[in-house]
Amino acid sequence: MHPLLTQDQIDAYQRDGAVLIKGLFKDHVDTLRAGIERNMDAPGPYAAENLKAGEGGRFFDDYCNWTRIPEFEEVIRTSPAAEVAADLMGSDRVQVFHDHVLVKEPGTSKPTPWHQDGPYYFVEGAQTVSFWSPMDPVTDASLRCVAGSHKWDKPVLPTRWLAESSFYPNEEDYMPVPDPDAEGMEVKEWTMEPGDAVAFHFATLHGARGNEAGTRRRAFSLRLVGDDARYVERPGPTSPPFPGHDMTPGQTLREDWFPVIYRR
Repeated sequence: MHPLLTQDQIDAYQRDGAVLIKGLFKDHVDTLRAGIERNMDAPGPYAAENLKAGEGGRFFDDYCNWTRIPEFEEVIRTSPAAEVAADLMGSDRVQVFHDHVLVKEPGTSKPTPWHQDGPYYFVEGAQTVSFWSPMDPVTDASLRCVAGSHKWDKPVLPTRWLAESSFYPNEEDYMPVPDPDAEGMEVKEWTMEPGDAVAFHFATLHGARGNEAGTRRRAFSLRLVGDDARYVERPGPTSPPFPGHDMTPGQTLREDWFPVIYRR
C-alpha cells in the first residue's frame, strides 16, 4: 500500500465511490500550474467555454492534452497517482485514459452540473478512478460527490452542459439527473489545499459549486483505468471521442494510445 493511503481510505473508495487523498500532487503543484497556463494559452481541439451570454466570470475546460503538454506528462509519469490508483482500484495495472483541466475564474457563479463521467466515455469497468486536484485552496468551489452513486443500477442521463440537452438519443436507458441536495442524498465535500486530490469512480455522481471567491479555482483531473476496463460502444460519439481508435467491444484499451504507467 502506498504511504499516502490507509486501508480505511481504500474501503471508503470502494464503499462511497469517492475519497480525499491529501497531498497526492503536492510536489507537483508548480508544474501543473505551468501546464494549465500553457494549456489555456494554446487550447486543444476540445477546449470549451462553459458559460452562456450574460453569465459572469469564466469557466474554461479542455482535455486530452497530456501528450502535447510536457508538464502534464511529467506529472502523470512521476507522481504517485498511478500507484495510488492501483491500490484504490485493486488493480495490477494502470492505464492512462486522459487528462482534464477545469478553470473557474473569480466571480464564476455557475456550478458544474451534476453528472457521472462514465456514460460520456467508451470504457466500462469496476476498476476506474479520476483524480480531481485543485491548484488553489478551495472551500465552496470544491468537488461534490454523491456517496454510493457508483453502485446505482441505472446510469444518469448524460447531457450537454451548455445546451442542457441529452448527449445521446436513447434517453430512456438513463435515469433523470437527480438533485442530490433536494433529495437528501449523502454528499461528500472537502476543503482542499493545492495538490490534494479527490479520487472518484467514473460512475460516481458529482458536481461543483460556482467560484464566488476572489481567487481562481484551477483544477487538474487525471482519469485512469485498471485491469477490468473494456471498450464499449455508445449510441453516438463519446466525450472524449478519440477518432480513429479502431477498438472493438470488449477489448482492453490499446496501449499505444492509453499507455500502462504502473504494473505490480
